[in-house]
Amino acid sequence: MLEVLYEDKEIIVVKKPVGMESQSSASFEPDMVSEIKKHIHNLCPEKGEPYVGVIHRLDKPVGGVMVYGKTKRAAAALSDQIRAGKIRKMYMAVVCGRTVDNVENFVDYLLRDSRKNVSRIVEKGITGAKRAELRYRVVDKREEPEPLSLVEIELFTGRHHQIRVQFAGHGLPLWGDNRYNPSWTDKGPKGPGRIRESVALAACRLAFYHPVSGKPMEFFTEPEGPGFELFQKNG
Repeated sequence: MLEVLYEDKEIIVVKKPVGMESQSSASFEPDMVSEIKKHIHNLCPEKGEPYVGVIHRLDKPVGGVMVYGKTKRAAAALSDQIRAGKIRKMYMAVVCGRTVDNVENFVDYLLRDSRKNVSRIVEKGITGAKRAELRYRVVDKREEPEPLSLVEIELFTGRHHQIRVQFAGHGLPLWGDNRYNPSWTDKGPKGPGRIRESVALAACRLAFYHPVSGKPMEFFTEPEGPGFELFQKNG
């Protein structure tokens, strides 16, 4: 069932579940746009096919807060906020390894390989490379059974697989990431709890201005999943 955090005539803010595409999918599996359209249609069936504008995206294995436009003017205004850097996106993640600093910025250049659906860090100036920036702070740490850190991340750019690629490139791959963490890939070792599509990354906080009224809005959800449970059990 669709979990709605806020809704009015212009926008809808929802909690995307882990394992669901954030935009229309070619597969027969449910996706967020289809679920939102069904929700709107059930509320107002007389209005016909609902409009749902995709503003930003989350990877399929990542859950958390998302906003969609219910009108074209709202979608356009929110997209303008994305381009102007006025939408603040905060994430929580569990990373493998020991962080050098409790607070740090990562600035890299990422190149996407659409055929393989992966991105990698490359030198500045490489054709097609895009600047990627984030800041993180360590919230909690644990050493057993392996060194792990719970981090809060503020994303300043929205590149393909950005958080997963940058942390892996800096020697701190995400717990459960079967694409960029060597110990979790299909070819890597399989230890206890190695669950496919269980990457410990969640979009926990989203702040923006209402596209029509201009009112500041902010939404928060708790991170969920086996990686985050390691720290909940740790107290």
